[in-house]
Amino acid sequence: MQTQRMVTSPSPADAPALEARGLRKRYGRRRSAAIESLDLTIDRRGLTALVGPNGAGKSTLIKTWVGLERPSAGSVAVQGIDPWQDRSAAVQRIGYVPQSPALYRGLTVADHLELAAGLRPRFDRPHAEQRLAELGLPLRVRVGELSGGQQAQVGLALALGTRAPVLLLDEPLASLDPLARREFLHVLRDSVLAEGSTALLSSHVVTDIEQACDRLIVLGNGRKLLDESLEDALAQHAVGKDGAVEPGAGRTFVASFPDAGRERVALWRVDPDVERAAGLRRPTLEEVVVGYLAVSRARAALPAESAVAA
Repeated sequence: MQTQRMVTSPSPADAPALEARGLRKRYGRRRSAAIESLDLTIDRRGLTALVGPNGAGKSTLIKTWVGLERPSAGSVAVQGIDPWQDRSAAVQRIGYVPQSPALYRGLTVADHLELAAGLRPRFDRPHAEQRLAELGLPLRVRVGELSGGQQAQVGLALALGTRAPVLLLDEPLASLDPLARREFLHVLRDSVLAEGSTALLSSHVVTDIEQACDRLIVLGNGRKLLDESLEDALAQHAVGKDGAVEPGAGRTFVASFPDAGRERVALWRVDPDVERAAGLRRPTLEEVVVGYLAVSRARAALPAESAVAA
């Protein structure tokens, strides 16, 4: 199948930071595609959370923008540039932080800064060093002697040193303890606000999203299930005891799931201009996320033909 191509130009000022059009990615003879008919535009500065269960397509999506995965169909662009037509130009606009830091254990932190400067002509070494100094990370220590959280901070400092307008972070917090995660997000959030950049953070931890992000995208089975600002996601949903409320004016059932206790609750999509029915309350962000993860699980359980129709 031929991959559809976007007509690209040298990064016009009004081009979206990240874009996917009819994106589809299939690996070999897998029964289902990792990403299926995905349309997505991230055109605002700030920090967007990308959430979904394992296998939802989060890493695949990020890697298509980095140019590490080639779409089976459709297209992607970074500031209007297709990474498969001009990977060098696209990569120059990206700061990428993978789940496992791409660091050499036998080299020092300073060695990594030197390598980055050689690979990226515009690499701002003083900026990266400043970020590391603020965290008390010495430059002469070998990476293998650092903790997981410190290694993650080195990876982030390298990405920030690129001064790239787009940051892609593929679950960099997965193995960090709560304090290390908070420190990482503090540095990331400060940098995004100061630089006016666009960052996409893949994460499973809702407290991380609440701390750092202003927009939420939920993927499930390679499809977009939710794409809203955190403010709208909370305002346009409600939660109540499962079975206590019926569909009606201004509300649509999303999914049911167990709460923190032993009861099941239901997530509803509601019209914020319509008075909420008795028994419904404003949800927490975790309830919104878990509700859409429940949608993803339900769709995954459907036969292939039904799942496509859904």
